[in-house]
Amino acid sequence: MGGALVGYAQRDGVHAEIAATDLAVIEQLVAELTARGVTTVWSHGSHSPLETALARAGFTAGRTLHQLRRGLAAAKVPIPEARDGVTIRTFVAGQDEAALLKVNAAAFASHPEQGGWTSADLAARAAEDWFDPGGIFLAQRGSDVLAFHWTKIHPDGNGEVYVIGVDPAAQGLGLGALLLAYGLRHLADHGCRTVLLYVDHENTGARALYARTGFTEYDRDVQWVRAE
Repeated sequence: MGGALVGYAQRDGVHAEIAATDLAVIEQLVAELTARGVTTVWSHGSHSPLETALARAGFTAGRTLHQLRRGLAAAKVPIPEARDGVTIRTFVAGQDEAALLKVNAAAFASHPEQGGWTSADLAARAAEDWFDPGGIFLAQRGSDVLAFHWTKIHPDGNGEVYVIGVDPAAQGLGLGALLLAYGLRHLADHGCRTVLLYVDHENTGARALYARTGFTEYDRDVQWVRAE
């Protein structure tokens, strides 16, 4: 009673998050979580002291999530020409949810979180203060939605490439680059001077696209795993 809070941990089954800066405190929390069966912990930031504590406790680095950033110049972002009858439009609430979820499921079929989005997940995000249907761009050919780019503007004014999803059946049409350009133009037009995104290390195609578009690494998060 009356003591200062020096660390915090939250467990959800075998997964946990830890918030603390003192290595000794972190090691105590890791030991407690390990005793309770936790096998997966995320460390946030490339200089997180969690990495040292988790390595000492027998965890190994697994999935890496890169945070990339680039500036948005005042000049207009160039937009490539659409090909093969593709048109770009913005999301219409009450009309496009099923199409977006269908593309998302196909694009992220092997993704541990993203691919399992449901209508409830989509509705929860649409209820957030930052949601703007005008910041979601759909690539369509005929009546078929082939890809989407969902942008986000943070309270601090930074923009985010929240999700880009391309149906594997539409690969080769340049839709990722096309939709990325539309999203960057939108964010620039809304006053964003910096844009960020998160991408899995294993997603080499997306990382190459972002590198060509001027994104560089800003930070990274690592998922640490311990054998049971």
